[in-house]
Amino acid sequence: MNTQSQSRLPTTHRIVDIKQETDHVQTFTFNTSLGAKPGQFAMVWLPGVDEVPMSIAYDDGKQIRITFFAVGDMTKKLAKSAVGDLVGLRGAFGSNYEWEKGQKLALLAGGYGAAPMYFAAHEAIKDGCDVHVFVGARSKEHLLYLDELSSLKNVTLHVATDDGSQGFKGFNVQDINKVIKGGEKFDQLFACGPERMLVAVSQLSCDHQVPSQLSLERYMKCGYGLCGNCVVDPLGIRLCIDGPVVHNDVCVKITEFGKYHRDGVGRKIAF
Repeated sequence: MNTQSQSRLPTTHRIVDIKQETDHVQTFTFNTSLGAKPGQFAMVWLPGVDEVPMSIAYDDGKQIRITFFAVGDMTKKLAKSAVGDLVGLRGAFGSNYEWEKGQKLALLAGGYGAAPMYFAAHEAIKDGCDVHVFVGARSKEHLLYLDELSSLKNVTLHVATDDGSQGFKGFNVQDINKVIKGGEKFDQLFACGPERMLVAVSQLSCDHQVPSQLSLERYMKCGYGLCGNCVVDPLGIRLCIDGPVVHNDVCVKITEFGKYHRDGVGRKIAF
C-alpha cells in the first residue's frame, strides 16, 4: 500500500503524555509522526465514538501533538482518556503555511489556534525568519502556549486579552493593527482562530496590503476530498485539500466566509 493510501486509514497509537493546558484544553502526545507541516490537520478517531479533524500542534518526525478543546461529544469523551489509551490518527491532510527564508512574519492565534501557530513559529525560525506572535484570548486563564512561544529564539510574543487581565486590553487583531500603524512592517500574516477573528485579519491584510494565509475550519468527514462536506460557497473548493490554510486573495471570494458554515447534512449555520 502506498503512503498516500495509508494516510487515509486510521492507525491507533497510545497516548504517552497528557498536559492540561486550561480547564477545557488538553495536549496529547504520541510517539509517532504523520510527516505533518504547520497548518495541516489530522483526523482523530476515538474507537466506537466518532472521528473529528484537529490541527496538528507539533510534529518533529518522532512525536506528534494535538491540542484540543473539549466542546463536543467526541472531544469531551476524548478528554477523559488516560496515558496509555489508544487513539486513532490518520493524515496529515490539507495545505500548510508557506514562507520564504528570512521573512518577517506575524502570526495571529486566537484560543487554541495558538497550538498550530507555535508549530509554524518553531519551523519558520529554522529558515531565519523574524517571527512576531500575537496570542489572544478572552482572559488570561484561557491563554495557551505562552511558555513554549517565549522559549523560541527570534520570536517576539504579544499577548492580548479581551478583559485586559494580561497584556493588551482588546483583540489581538487590534494589537497588531496598532503595531503596524506604529511602523512595523511584515512580509506575511498567518492566522488561526475563530472565524470572526479571521475576517478581521483578512480586512487588516487588505487595508495594509500585507499578504495573509488563514486557517479555515469546516465540517470534514473524509479528509482527502472524497465526500464534499467541506466545500465552500461559491468557489466549490474542498477545504480538506485546498485548505485549511487559504491565501487571503481566495478567502475574499468565499461568500460564506464569516457569515455561515454547514453542518454534517449541509444545513447553513450562522456564525
